[in-house]
Amino acid sequence: MAPESIDGIPVTVVVVWILGATGWGVVLAGLRRGLRGRDRGPALFAHTATPAGVVLMFAVLGYGSLYATIALAAEWWSLAVVTGFRPARLVAGGGLRRLAAWLLLTAAVTYAAGRVVLGG
Repeated sequence: MAPESIDGIPVTVVVVWILGATGWGVVLAGLRRGLRGRDRGPALFAHTATPAGVVLMFAVLGYGSLYATIALAAEWWSLAVVTGFRPARLVAGGGLRRLAAWLLLTAAVTYAAGRVVLGG
């Protein structure tokens, strides 16, 4: 039987953190591999700054960082799946279809993960 908490932190929260960190790394690897030239530096910087910026934004708005972590994990894994683990494809030919698929999948995964983690 699995523990309900690890040092007082619910296991589902730890799983969300691990999925979020892994998803961030997958997208980072895809960006590093797929982007060349002048676009690479700004894209990598923006991706690196995203977690801190989003958590800060959620804190300013009055939400906890758990909501942000759930949303970011869903966003990064949805992006990886929709683009075939090549995030640069999002802005390549056919980008609008991929963008729509990414947004729909992100919304669905965020909703489902929120219900599971937050018990709503």
